[in-house]
Amino acid sequence: MSNPLLQAFFVGRALGEVVTEKLEYALTDALSELGKWDAEAREQMRSFTEEVTERASRAADAVGATASTTTGYGQTGSGDTQAIIDELRAEIALLRTELQRYRSNSVN
Repeated sequence: MSNPLLQAFFVGRALGEVVTEKLEYALTDALSELGKWDAEAREQMRSFTEEVTERASRAADAVGATASTTTGYGQTGSGDTQAIIDELRAEIALLRTELQRYRSNSVN
């Protein structure tokens, strides 16, 4: 190639092809790694969810086994469920009030 303009054209063309290929490989590798990370994150989330569900089920079974004999309020048998719920709601309301009072005193 004696013509420098023609040589510069082919060098530029080859440079563009090489850069494009390198970018394609880099992008493909990055997307592959992202896919692997996403799959691992989903698997970890699924495993975490299963573990939480399993523990909750075991706790519910344990409570269910003891709830038929004794409730948390000293009643035997199934008891008045609505009364228990009302008492728990009242306790929650009291705790919320105390928490708000504590927070307002902490801010001042």
